[in-house]
Amino acid sequence: MLTKTSKWASITVLLLALLWPPSTSYQVTLEILIWVSALLVVMQAWRAGKYFWAVGFVAIAVLFNPVLARTVSPPVFIGLGWVCVGAFVLSLAGFTEKPLAPMPGVINSNR
Repeated sequence: MLTKTSKWASITVLLLALLWPPSTSYQVTLEILIWVSALLVVMQAWRAGKYFWAVGFVAIAVLFNPVLARTVSPPVFIGLGWVCVGAFVLSLAGFTEKPLAPMPGVINSNR
């Protein structure tokens, strides 16, 4: 649920950022949101056995890592933003989160 929520938040914020006039004031916040969301998707993809997705979102996490500051021109940033929007939208449809397995020794009350 957290991963799906972060994907929708990332899509929404990315779309707003891409349609809004470019500004550096929100770029760090945007990078942090995309970075955290990409890391959550990496964990979800890895648990689901979707290693291709995991590698793709590792690349997104590296590109939007707020610690390693990179400056890119506005057209490149907009292009990367659209690629990320597409990746997050495809990941929503591409795979679902596996339910967590019950812990050993815990009695299941749903029987």
